[in-house]
Amino acid sequence: MPGPAPASIFAVELLAGLIRRGVADVVVCPGSRSQALALAAAAAETAGAIRLHVRVDERSAAFFALGLARETGLPAPVIVTSGTAVANLAPAAFEAHEGRVPFIALTADRPARLRGTRSNQTTTQFDAFGQAARLSLDVAPPAFGEHGEIAGEVAGPGGGAQTPDRVAARAFSAALGFPGDKPAGPVQLNLQFVEPLSGTAGFDDMIAAGFAAAAEEGLEARTQRAQNAALAPGAASRSDGERFETNFPDPTGAGGYVHDGDALAVVIAGAGAGDAAEEFSRAAGLPLLAEAVSGARFGREAISCYATLIDDPAIGGLIERAIVFGHPTLTRQVPAMLKRGDVDVIVVDPHAGDHYAPAPGARIVATAAVADGHDPRAHRRWLGAWVAADRELQRLRTTVHEPDLEAARETGYKERNAYARAEVAVKREPVSRELLVESTWRATWPHDRLVVAASRLVRVLDGLAPARKLQVHANRGLAGIDGTIATALGVAAASQADADPRRAAGTTRVLIGDLALLHDAGSLLLPEAPEARPRVQVIVGNDGGGTIFDGLEVAATTPAAAFERVMRTPRRADLAALAAAYGWEYRLVAERGELERLFTAPVTGPMLVEVPLDAN
Repeated sequence: MPGPAPASIFAVELLAGLIRRGVADVVVCPGSRSQALALAAAAAETAGAIRLHVRVDERSAAFFALGLARETGLPAPVIVTSGTAVANLAPAAFEAHEGRVPFIALTADRPARLRGTRSNQTTTQFDAFGQAARLSLDVAPPAFGEHGEIAGEVAGPGGGAQTPDRVAARAFSAALGFPGDKPAGPVQLNLQFVEPLSGTAGFDDMIAAGFAAAAEEGLEARTQRAQNAALAPGAASRSDGERFETNFPDPTGAGGYVHDGDALAVVIAGAGAGDAAEEFSRAAGLPLLAEAVSGARFGREAISCYATLIDDPAIGGLIERAIVFGHPTLTRQVPAMLKRGDVDVIVVDPHAGDHYAPAPGARIVATAAVADGHDPRAHRRWLGAWVAADRELQRLRTTVHEPDLEAARETGYKERNAYARAEVAVKREPVSRELLVESTWRATWPHDRLVVAASRLVRVLDGLAPARKLQVHANRGLAGIDGTIATALGVAAASQADADPRRAAGTTRVLIGDLALLHDAGSLLLPEAPEARPRVQVIVGNDGGGTIFDGLEVAATTPAAAFERVMRTPRRADLAALAAAYGWEYRLVAERGELERLFTAPVTGPMLVEVPLDAN
């Protein structure tokens, strides 16, 4: 009987090394050159060591892995074959780079000697992500050593013959990043394989036992990681009373920022800001201008209608300092305010390089702290002015209201009859963008997930969503419409596997425009058992395509015909037929009453909800 294929043993040990460090999900796209990796993943699933996800489209698979990582904080390696399969990972890899999401691509390749010979399915795929990658390793075909150990020659600096576990350690660490150094992001392990491309005969029981042992270590690693995160959750973590600081190295040498109340300041929270921004604003007593996708729009300091108030000379015009967490991308008012010559800008970022730098004079600091003895009540008039104005704007903008039933009971018959007719009329109102986004926001609970696409709807949501602590995900690194459905399905898969039964029972809702849906329609194809059916509600605001461009200057300066042709991208697509083709439940929701019923019914599987919207 022939011995095991070096490709398979290397693949098994590489995957086991990743599992030992905490990897719990692996995504596979079938292919010939990658078969050793794919079969190793199948063996790991059989041993109960991973959750395996199989997808036919590499681009969709990559965004699915991105969604898994957004939810879990851990990379979900994507296994693909050679050639164009690797190129299809690039959109998700670039989003992972800019969005600071851990991502590992295991790309199978033909041997380097075939590069440049136009050999079938051979191209220069190593270092496919360029400078976006945290690490790229080109590993030569593995071989057994004198004592039966397996290793692959790694090209370049820090190379040489390396064991699969060493390669796994380098990839996992680089993908997660580290405060004071590069943030989380994409890693490529380009793995050259030669025939025989797979084979483990006689070693299957040993492999199964090895994966089971690796899984136990991985569980311990994830538990320890969660404990560490609880102790130091972000760039401005609570440590001693009201003081905020971290032990992270300072990447700028400029030291941290300590707020002592010497300026009329606001806290800006963009994508990725999370709890740190809310905690800092609360301790400082400052208005929190948090985007709806920031993970920080909650608490008494949160200002929902911040964009409008920034433009108000009597409120926003008085800002003297802005402390920025995360990556703000949703409004024009925030970057315009940060560029004002009379505003001192502090950007809090514990990582080196690629900082958000909204103005030439912005100070980049690794930490933010509230000075000892600072009383947040010192800013009560400043904060109060923002809160009062925000409440009034929210009152004027509110689109969701409950009929006053008690008042109706106290009126006479005619009044009650008129009230009933008015209530019916309200329920038959067409659904507007404002009603759609606000209803979706209010229907989402802390144990649910909300995924928001890069479309006109996210800006509408940002303008009126009230403060609530929700789990919100959005690909705002590059703010593209790519892969939104796949990302959401990854989020759903990870959340349904959560160890907390309540969190695992939640629903994933996706707020998306029609073009973003169609751009990623292939991701609606779901795998068969044993993978779980996702509880996901894809809510499509259908305005016929491209109306987000109506608010840009080009709409007023371009002939209508040219604008309609190349900017608006008008289209007709039968979303009901699309849902049927992929086996999704379909709902058409055109009226307020139908929307209310939608959000009171349980979600048991994949559902596509089409909401017709006015194109204006």
